[in-house]
Amino acid sequence: MVVLEIPNLLAPFHKLLATTQSLFAIEFDATFLPNRRNQATLNAKIKPHATVVHIPAIFNEVDSMPSVGVPKPLNLRAGELVQVRSEAEILATLDSNGRLGAMPFMPEMLQYCGKQFRVFKRAHKSCDTISKTGGRKMEGMVHLTDLYCDGAAHGGCQAGCLIYWKEEWLFRVNPSPFRRFFSSIKNAFQPSIEKQNSAPPVLSREDFLLTTQIQPTGAKPEETTYTCQVTEILNASKPLPWWDFRQYFEDLSSGNVSLREVASVLLYYLVKHTLEIKIGYRAQLWFHNRVQKLLGFTPFPFRAGTQTKTPTEDLNLQPGELVQVKSNQEILDTLDARSKNKGLLFDLEEVPYCGGQYKVRNRVDRIINEKNGKMMQLPGASVILHGVVCKALYSDCRIFCPRSVFCYWREIWLKRVD
Repeated sequence: MVVLEIPNLLAPFHKLLATTQSLFAIEFDATFLPNRRNQATLNAKIKPHATVVHIPAIFNEVDSMPSVGVPKPLNLRAGELVQVRSEAEILATLDSNGRLGAMPFMPEMLQYCGKQFRVFKRAHKSCDTISKTGGRKMEGMVHLTDLYCDGAAHGGCQAGCLIYWKEEWLFRVNPSPFRRFFSSIKNAFQPSIEKQNSAPPVLSREDFLLTTQIQPTGAKPEETTYTCQVTEILNASKPLPWWDFRQYFEDLSSGNVSLREVASVLLYYLVKHTLEIKIGYRAQLWFHNRVQKLLGFTPFPFRAGTQTKTPTEDLNLQPGELVQVKSNQEILDTLDARSKNKGLLFDLEEVPYCGGQYKVRNRVDRIINEKNGKMMQLPGASVILHGVVCKALYSDCRIFCPRSVFCYWREIWLKRVD
């Protein structure tokens, strides 16, 4: 291991130099570096104003390989390959409540430790489904492809929420030399994070498994209060106004959305608000629907039902069955003026799936109430379908939210495919 004693002012330069040497096997003449001394002298005469640079530590920061302690954020993009750190490494990042930066690490996530996955989307924002205030800004988190909570440690909750992953719980797999090199430039001018190799974790595994619920002594199971990533989302985020256009730039730059999706959404909101003027109503709708068809998206979805008493149908659908979503008009015929069927909203985000065929993921009878953490029973039968999630294309004040919540479907909105 090479140790260099250099003035603090030149520390970033020397870190970059050492990293470059590690990456590209470039040999530098020792006389090029100031204050050249032998190893024994350096170990004996390190001064307070000197900066000690450890080549292996820099290499780990740049390469984002596993390390003890809390590493620097990775600024991950959609599609990157990452590996979940070991259970011991992740537990070492948690506080006594099983959280890092107010975001819980849940027992359901332990099964993924040591495995590799693709980044689905950068979770730099979310939607507030608790107090309905709009968007929420989040930092240093991602969603991984097809990693949903199975509710095993939360009373069998069937919501199937997409899991949030702090970047400190992950590391890149085989980053390119260019990414490692440019990351070194960024990290060289940021404060290093102290690695505490001997510090024991704050939370033991046994205590960690108890962080998901609060159950008073002698209380009934239905009186249990659960905590999960969704119930704590307000504590792990801060308000994000819709007019903060930096979020939309990050949507694009992170790979969360495409330019085609941005064009489609801009057109939708333009027409939605110009229709309020009530001039050229039919011409605007024709233009909107024509362009959306060329882009491969849905015609104008903003329509409501007319029923005073909504009908039901019991198909007793089971996981794995193939179903087809009925047409938008067929579903509208089952809705009231609030676009609900027996209290369940048919959301605008469900319109693009009309006419498509999907497999049933599971039935939904009980979910955790995000507002109070209590388990609640849902009135009426409903199911969720594989890959059918909210894309936040038509959601006011939370456009392009990457949370990808499963859409709930009444069985009367579906039909079996033989």
